[in-house]
Amino acid sequence: MSVKASDRKSFFKKIRGKDDGEKAEMSFIDHLEVLRWHIVRAAIALVIGAILVFVFIDWIFDNIIYAPARESFVTYSALCNLGHKLHLGNSLCMPPVKIPLLINTVSGSFSSALNISFMGGLIIAFPYLFWELWRFIKPALSSKELKYSRGSIGWVSLCFFTGGAFGYFLLAPFTFNFLASFKIGTLGSQTYLPSLEDYIDTLVNIILGCGIAFELPVLAYVLSKIGLITPKYLKTYRKYAYVIILIVAAVITPSPDWTSQTIVAVPLILLYEVSIFISARVAKQKAIEDKQWD
Repeated sequence: MSVKASDRKSFFKKIRGKDDGEKAEMSFIDHLEVLRWHIVRAAIALVIGAILVFVFIDWIFDNIIYAPARESFVTYSALCNLGHKLHLGNSLCMPPVKIPLLINTVSGSFSSALNISFMGGLIIAFPYLFWELWRFIKPALSSKELKYSRGSIGWVSLCFFTGGAFGYFLLAPFTFNFLASFKIGTLGSQTYLPSLEDYIDTLVNIILGCGIAFELPVLAYVLSKIGLITPKYLKTYRKYAYVIILIVAAVITPSPDWTSQTIVAVPLILLYEVSIFISARVAKQKAIEDKQWD
């Protein structure tokens, strides 16, 4: 952005005129009023999404929320069939999982339904929420910055939903399968009976965490644009990033074999490499622009 840290007030003063196309100054109170309406519209979209989820809460819980905890979940059979086709035997086949859920409070079911509705509404309304944020920031951007940010809403939304799908269809089954089969000691005196709220919180954290993690290419683009990172920096610390990714994959996967760890680690490594490629493209573009100014 063209707004410097030493002149932050100009960020709030730049806004497009409605009639003559020229920029006019607005007071801080006026900007707060504009921000208030952006927040109100975003909140309305979030509430509408939450209500839609709540109306169909039974179907959503049975077919989406609780699906990764069932033996019939599509990921279990798909990975097992993939392992057989690749002649890997049963290395990708996870043991059957069955997770009964405990409700230990009077309002447990209702509060969990509200939690699911809110998170579902957040996911559904995410593109619109980001669009409202974009509309508030847009008047402070220069024409060049507007050109660079074209299509940002689509890319941010695509990365978020791709990460959410990765977390739901891959990481969630691995996580629940591992946790359900992990026990301390050899006497077999433990019964895995998580609470409904704990299960929902774990699933939501996985989905939202992966959705945010998959924004790495977008983050790399923005940080490269403002000069905080360079492709050389990302390449220098690539080996450390790979080690961290492999550790995360080893913790998540239910078994220590390399095939299941690879399935989890490869997408994360690809995201890092895509970030390097994007950073390099940005650096190349900036070099061309610098030559034009010389």
